[in-house]
Amino acid sequence: MIELIATAESLEQAEELLTAGVDTLYIGEETFGLRLPHSFSREEQKALIDLAHTQGKKVNIAVNGIMHPEKMKMIPEYLDFLAEVKPDHVVVGDTGVIYLLQEYDLPYIYDAETLVTNARQINFWQKKGAVGAILAREVPFEEMQRLSEHVNVPVEVLVYGATCIHQSKRPLLDNYFNYTKQTESASKERGLFISEPKKAETHYSIYEDQHGTHIFADNDLNLINELAELNQAGYQTWKLDGLFTPGKDFVAIAKIFAEAKSAIETNSWDESAAISAQQAIQKYHPVGRGMDTGFYHLDPTAIK
Repeated sequence: MIELIATAESLEQAEELLTAGVDTLYIGEETFGLRLPHSFSREEQKALIDLAHTQGKKVNIAVNGIMHPEKMKMIPEYLDFLAEVKPDHVVVGDTGVIYLLQEYDLPYIYDAETLVTNARQINFWQKKGAVGAILAREVPFEEMQRLSEHVNVPVEVLVYGATCIHQSKRPLLDNYFNYTKQTESASKERGLFISEPKKAETHYSIYEDQHGTHIFADNDLNLINELAELNQAGYQTWKLDGLFTPGKDFVAIAKIFAEAKSAIETNSWDESAAISAQQAIQKYHPVGRGMDTGFYHLDPTAIK
């Protein structure tokens, strides 16, 4: 069965996403999770877990930040809370957190961002208790096909949303504004982006939070036309990221992917349906943000 995972920016949107056909909510709080559309309070996290479970749905909690010493001290208290409210999975990349998870009944999914590129790595962490893994966004489909033949846990792929291409612990934007004697906000809400020299049309979104500076690919990912191929290759865990697609527009896009999922499962998905879905997604995708298929169709030998 295909699993459709989606981020959420509010309690209201989360409920709408579940109604739209999303199977699993991906939420958390900024202290421990990376690049979340919203930082939910402990009370809100518990409420969403309870809501999802009453509908037979799931919740994954992001604990995938790089935990420097000051944050690692806070991790046991958060894991105590999660053990009490019982999410379906925690999403983890820091090996220190994985070590601490040995003391808890909390299934975890391995997420080390750009580092998860081969079956040997996924199998290593499976032996250390991981029940799933999140594949790096930079892995082309040709490589994905080979990888799927050698793994025994579900491997999540991003099928819609922004792709982070660089993270630095340093406050790069604040440093720049201080150097240029400007007073500016570096938050996501400011909508800042950088462009390549001599390519003014490029649009690399950039913002800062307590994890540092995050820079995103020029175009957002949209693999609606590749869903059937992914399913056939054994990739049935699909992630929708609404970091830069707010409100009801993201819910509408999630519903399009949920309908595509149902059509693929019932063998009623065809080229005409894919074209219609692509057009509908374009309607709800934010103006000024491009879309493409990322690394999906690249020749692996062309990647340096």
